[in-house]
Amino acid sequence: MRIRAKMVVALAASLVAAGLVIPTVQPAYAASLAEVTSFGDNPGRMRMHVYVPDNRPSRPATVVAMHGCGGSGPGFYSGSEFAGLADRYGFIVIYPSATQQAGFGNCFDTWSDAAKRRGGGSDPVSLISMVRYVQQQYGADPDRVYATGSSSGGMMTNHMLALYPDVFKAGAAFMGVPFNCFAGASDYPPGSSQCTGGNMNRTPQQWGDAVRQAYPGYTGPRPRVQLWHGTNDTLVPYSLLQETIEQWTNVFGLSQNPTSTDTPQSGWNRRRYADSTGTVQVEAYSIQGAGHSLPSSGMAAAAIAFFGLTSTPGPTTPPPGPTTPPPGPTTPPPGPTTPPPGTGACSVRIELNAWNNGLTENITISNTGSTAVNGWSLAFTLPGGQTITSGWNASYSPSSGQVTARNVSYNAAIPAGGSTTIGFQATHTGNAGRPSSFTLNGQSCTLT
Repeated sequence: MRIRAKMVVALAASLVAAGLVIPTVQPAYAASLAEVTSFGDNPGRMRMHVYVPDNRPSRPATVVAMHGCGGSGPGFYSGSEFAGLADRYGFIVIYPSATQQAGFGNCFDTWSDAAKRRGGGSDPVSLISMVRYVQQQYGADPDRVYATGSSSGGMMTNHMLALYPDVFKAGAAFMGVPFNCFAGASDYPPGSSQCTGGNMNRTPQQWGDAVRQAYPGYTGPRPRVQLWHGTNDTLVPYSLLQETIEQWTNVFGLSQNPTSTDTPQSGWNRRRYADSTGTVQVEAYSIQGAGHSLPSSGMAAAAIAFFGLTSTPGPTTPPPGPTTPPPGPTTPPPGPTTPPPGTGACSVRIELNAWNNGLTENITISNTGSTAVNGWSLAFTLPGGQTITSGWNASYSPSSGQVTARNVSYNAAIPAGGSTTIGFQATHTGNAGRPSSFTLNGQSCTLT
């Protein structure tokens, strides 16, 4: 796995934040992940990372790719396939990092009154600032802006399409919920949430009205929508896929009956909803047997194809570099990819959210050794009475007692100094404590 690092010139960023356009100062032209510390109005107190491919057209498209709760922009960059697709097709990827704390921590705000109003504040305004920044700094095409994300990021994808239909051309939401599903911050955590409690059921008209009320009076084109959900997802129930389909088909004035159904890959059942011209406005994937673990291999490519970004850009001439040399990489490059870390060369950090008889847990695995890991298994002991019901970013076996979490295809590599975040939902019979005795590839890890 490649670790990329790039910083945008501090002077340029601060002037852009002040509303000044300075075409004489340009960012470094290199394929790397850069953090932008000053990108404009940021009421959500978010962090911004951006990936700019070496080969891109003069007016590249922009994809905003959003992580799930407990994650980060750099984590979604390294744990998803969007950057590799950006290299191939020449679009820019914005990787925001959420900092809101409602239930899980580091979730995108889709619950507050401010976030539900266009221009109202919180995370949506911060995300729009990031999009405008990329358009100013890199000449990105304002007519080709797209949103995607997983779990909390999937929820925010639907959210941004509702609030800013004039900004986004299309979106792909993985394991999301309809816009305006959450009543408030207290309705967000699982176990107490009416939205994700498994019983949410509104009419298509009610769901559609929620979107129309987000931008009253808007009569322009709406962003096309792609939806993904696993049939065995219990954290964000699979039933919410149907509710989201009802919302967007109503917004587009389409029938609730799909115009076509097919199986593009084994286990991928697709429903398409086209308008009278034959244009597919809503597309929904049911992933058979999948839990809360999307996107998996190949799904990002399907999203990018839905956006219409799968034509390879022609060669471009790199613009001049910045007037001040950027600093060197902030993260050490990975070492050899074969040996596992030595004893004591890993650490584990746990974020746990528990309720009456259930809990969710995010586990961040850090490689504190000097060599990269390529393929890993994390063993740990669950407290008595806890049983895993679903998980994300890893496979878990068995579901109780001494459990082993194994990497999935997109996060097998953990570079030296790097980390990856996995998680699961579990039931408990009274003991909602944290797991213990963590080992990575057979070597003990420090619990931080």
